[in-house]
Formats: sequence, structure tokens, C-alpha cells
Amino acid sequence: MWRNTRRGWGLTSILLHWVCALAVIGLFALGWWMTGLDYYDRWYNLGPWWHRSVGMLLLLATLIRLVWRAAQPTPEAQGPRLERLAAHLGHLGLYALMLVVLISGYLISTAEGQGIRVFDVIEVPALISDLPDQATLAGRVHWYGALALMLLAGGHALAALKHHWVDRHDVLMRMIDPRRSRRP
Repeated sequence: MWRNTRRGWGLTSILLHWVCALAVIGLFALGWWMTGLDYYDRWYNLGPWWHRSVGMLLLLATLIRLVWRAAQPTPEAQGPRLERLAAHLGHLGLYALMLVVLISGYLISTAEGQGIRVFDVIEVPALISDLPDQATLAGRVHWYGALALMLLAGGHALAALKHHWVDRHDVLMRMIDPRRSRRP
């Protein structure tokens, strides 16, 4: 039940998918909201603290997810050849954009040589800092990468709904119910 099969996703993949999806949406919303905060708002420092902490946990979850995906079988894709190719490229794009956004966020936060305190429990060290215009350039990449990630994630969700409601494939249900991977 925890492992993937050629018929469906296991519970590990399903949980990682939905936790990462919720974190991406939450971080995007929080990041956008933070851009409007002024210095005297009580969330001026608290918002970025949450954003950085959850972002670092999402980076860890994404790396675990990539290792898990490489070690597990991938369920057989459904639909015409062109749709299967688009799905494959879309998934590659989602993973690439997640890494771009997460790494650029790390580079923003560590630009001055200070590590990132994750919920004040552990510190992720600043491995790269003091590059010319590091925070500014990483900030641009972070913002536009996050916008592209949200657009691609929206397309991903719409494609899943199309497969479910129009094509009557079980693509969406396989990402919800791990028992589908055990059915003949």
C-alpha cells in the first residue's frame, strides 16, 4: 500500500504529492500577501519566518519525493500519445520549477551569509552567499518562477479534472486512493 505499482500510486507518493501541493499553494499565497506588508505590521517579520521555514521543509520533501519517484515504478500513463508526452513534460516542468523556486528562495535568504533557522529548531547553513546582487537576482527568479509554477500547477489540476470528468480515466482517483494500485 505504501509503494507504487504500474497500476497506481502508493500511499507514500500520494501523501508527498498532496503535502507538497498544499505547501506550494500556501507559500505562494503567503509570499504574495507579504509583499504588501509594511514595517509596522506584526507579520512583517513573522510572515517571512513562516515562509522560509515551510520553504526549507518543502525543499526537503521535494528532494525525498524525487528520490522516491526514481526508486519506485511509475503508474502507466493513460490517454493518447501526445497527452502522455505532455503529462511527462508537465511533471518534469513542475519538479524543475519547484527546485528553481526553492533554491532561489534559499539564495535570497542566505545572501548576507546567515543561515536559515527552520522554526527556530535547526539551521540550514548559508553555503552560497555574497554573490553580486544575489538577493536581487534570486528574488526575480523566485517571483517569476513562483508565478510560472502556479500557472503550470493550475494546468496540471485542470488536466486531472479533464481526465476525470471528460475522459473518464482514473488518473485523479489514483492520486487519491492507494487501494487502486492493488486492484486488477
